[in-house]
Amino acid sequence: MRGLWLVFTLGGPSNDSWTGSDKIQHFFASAFVQSLSYGALRTTGVSHSAALTGASLTTAAVGVGKEIHDRNIRGDFSFRDLAWDAAGAGSVTILLVRTAR
Repeated sequence: MRGLWLVFTLGGPSNDSWTGSDKIQHFFASAFVQSLSYGALRTTGVSHSAALTGASLTTAAVGVGKEIHDRNIRGDFSFRDLAWDAAGAGSVTILLVRTAR
């Protein structure tokens, strides 16, 4: 756990704040991708647990892909952005687990 904390505190550009406006965008974009992916998978007949897994993998791929794109274009890769992505996806997952039928 200490290793993860070290990565999150040291991993990112020096001007990468934990509370910047882009972090809210990361949160809600990931929440949207998670929800949309889950809904699409459930519509095609995938089971609840498999749809959650697929949606989580899709959301993670989109978030990491965005950070790789940022690194290639702007030269920065933000683990803090990924943390906000995970928070958005996790929030929706909690809602989906509690409302699944």
